[in-house]
Amino acid sequence: MPTERATLDQSVTVRRGQGHTLRVTAVPAIHRRLLDLCQPLDGSPGSTAVPAQRKARREYENRGSALAR
Repeated sequence: MPTERATLDQSVTVRRGQGHTLRVTAVPAIHRRLLDLCQPLDGSPGSTAVPAQRKARREYENRGSALAR
């Protein structure tokens, strides 16, 4: 996870609406790994994620999927 940590350390947090958006510039493989690490936010059974967290993860995944095409 050192590569992911380095990517997050270089990212920029932007205030947007009611929350914060984390801008991460990285190759698609890093974005896929970050999505894998936040998998519990997808609403799986036993998850403690709130709706806003699930939505944020879903939108991040959708943006990443659109870029990979």
